[in-house]
Amino acid sequence: MTIVIKFGSGLVVDEGLRVREEALDARAREIAALLGAGERVCVVSSGAIALGLPVLGLRARPRAMPRLQAASAVGQPLLHAAWAEALARHGLQAAQVLLTSSDVERRASYVNVRNALRALLEAGAVPVVNENDTTATDEIAFGDNDALAAHVAVLLGARLLVLLTEVEGVFSAPPGEEGSELIEDGTRAAAVRFGRGSPVGRGGMESKVRAAEIAAAAGVQTVIAAGHGAEVLEPVASGAARGTWFAASEATQSAFKLWLRHAVRPAGRIAVDDGARAALVERGASLLPVGVTAVEGSFTRGDAVELVDATGTPFAKGIASLGAHEIAGASAELVHRDRLALY
Repeated sequence: MTIVIKFGSGLVVDEGLRVREEALDARAREIAALLGAGERVCVVSSGAIALGLPVLGLRARPRAMPRLQAASAVGQPLLHAAWAEALARHGLQAAQVLLTSSDVERRASYVNVRNALRALLEAGAVPVVNENDTTATDEIAFGDNDALAAHVAVLLGARLLVLLTEVEGVFSAPPGEEGSELIEDGTRAAAVRFGRGSPVGRGGMESKVRAAEIAAAAGVQTVIAAGHGAEVLEPVASGAARGTWFAASEATQSAFKLWLRHAVRPAGRIAVDDGARAALVERGASLLPVGVTAVEGSFTRGDAVELVDATGTPFAKGIASLGAHEIAGASAELVHRDRLALY
C-alpha cells in the first residue's frame, strides 16, 4: 500500500532560507523504516521557491510571477539534492517528478503520470514530487502543494495521505489564541477560523483542510499533523492519535470518475431543469439538450463541464459530447451517463 507524505516549506527550509538537514534526515530515516515494513512512500515537497530566494538576492516571496518562476528554477535543483542526499544516507533512491495541473487534467497524461509513479514505487524508489512552478501559470497552477498532494494520493489510490505542517493539526482558531484547541475529527474542520499561512509558503491550514476533504471524499484516509520531532511518520502511519484525521469515504467510484470529479477543471457550466436533474441523479440517465436551461463558457466536444441545478448549485461534472455552440436544437446526448460523476 502507498502512503503520500506532503512537506510544507517551513519543514524543509529554516528561517534563514537554508535546508533543515537534520529534519530531512529524521524523516528519511522514517521513510526507510516504512519501506522496510512493506509500505510504498511518495513524497510531495515544497521548498523550491524558498531555497531559490537567497540565490536571487531576495528575502521574501515575490508577487510577480516571473520572479517566482525564477526562484523556483534555481531552487528546485537544491531541493531535490537535499532530499536525494537525505534519502541516500538511508539507502534509498530519490526520483524527481515535476507536475503541472494540466498533467493531471488531461486523461492521457494523468494515466501516464500514474503509471510512471507506480513504476518508481514498484522499483523501490521514493518519488519526490513538486509542482513545476517554472512553467505553471496562475490559470493552470494547482494553487498549492496541498492540492497537488491530494491529487497524487487519489491517482495512486493511496491508503493514507499525510499533510505535515508546523503545528499539531487543525485548531478551532489560530494557534495561540485564547480558547483555541486541537480538532481531532476532521468533520469539525468546517467551522474553523483560519489564520495566515507561512511567509515562505503558498498554502495555509485552510488549503490543507480543503486538500484533506478532496482526498477523503475520494477514499483516501488523511491526517494533518505536526512534522517536527524525532518520530512523526511511523506513529501516524500506524494510526496513532495525533493531529486531525479525515475518514475515507466508503463510497467507491471508478478510476475514471475519480479523475473526472477531483482532477479536472471544468471548461464551462450547463444549467439544467428539475426534470433533467432528477433523471441524472435518481435514475442514472444521460443528459439530453432538452433539459438544458442555460450554457456558460465556450467549451468544445471532449471538454469537462459542470452541471448546476435551477438554483445554480453544482451537482455533477461530465465530459461534453457536444460543443457549446452545438447544443441549441440538438437531439443527441450532451453528456453520457458513463462520462458523468455526481458530487
